[in-house]
Amino acid sequence: MLSNKEIVVPNNLLNVAHKKKGVKAGIVNAGKPLPMLSVQDAVNENLIEPIFIGDEKEIQKCAQDLKWDISKYEIIHEPVENNTAAIAAKLASEEKIRIIVKGHIHTDILMKEVLKREYNLLGKTRLSHIWHMTLDKEDKPLIITDGALNVLPNVKTKMHILKNVINFSNRIGIERPKIAVLSATEEVLDSVPSSKEAEEITKLAKKENLNADVFGPLAFDNSISKKSSAIKGIKNDVAGMADVLLVPSVETGNGLVKMLIYFCGACAAGVVVGGKVPVVITSRSDEAQARLASIAAAVVALD
Repeated sequence: MLSNKEIVVPNNLLNVAHKKKGVKAGIVNAGKPLPMLSVQDAVNENLIEPIFIGDEKEIQKCAQDLKWDISKYEIIHEPVENNTAAIAAKLASEEKIRIIVKGHIHTDILMKEVLKREYNLLGKTRLSHIWHMTLDKEDKPLIITDGALNVLPNVKTKMHILKNVINFSNRIGIERPKIAVLSATEEVLDSVPSSKEAEEITKLAKKENLNADVFGPLAFDNSISKKSSAIKGIKNDVAGMADVLLVPSVETGNGLVKMLIYFCGACAAGVVVGGKVPVVITSRSDEAQARLASIAAAVVALD
């Protein structure tokens, strides 16, 4: 059942990212093969100009193994893995880098630094994570949020997540995204709390006149399949045509993303948005293509 399909970076993401050239990026604990390879790819695509943070010997060795001359790029020597996150956050606060890219470091260590008020990296909305999912080079994306950062968001937090994903959708050319507020059912049931929250989010989105078609609750099949929604007699602007899945919890989002990756060979471009600098927090086991796509997504998310 596991897919052997080669992961490919989508053109729609790269084409938008190419409009911004050589963005300064801090690579947090950079001295491991996969992070270095993806950064090399991003440099070759003229997306970023890296500042490497980590053990200088390891960084130089990885570059040599890749036959990559990094002599013109800055290296900040910090051999202690967990200290690299603070350096990146400080550089971002001083506007010396415009995006933060996670290398070989735990996500919670990195995000703990980004969230510290002393760095002033928080924006008007709460931080949230976006997965831009595609199967082929010319594929239309399915965006899943939040499957990595906010564990069990309440309605207020979900409204922040919603506004962040609308903003990102606009940046990749979706002028008015169709957003399904996901549940296990298309009916509002007291026994399914996520369905009640979905109904509330739908009403709030309409009240706030957000630039999106938002509807919930919708189950997964009713969100992405016109056939399924037609059979069940569900008629609205989102059913069967969703650009975005707003998930009820991190487990739902994480599970959907990992299934698309491992069963379908999807390219998962992941980025944290809503703050003053986008943060790439791919898994340490992610393929280089997904890392490159994630860097492209972060460049796209820039103001």
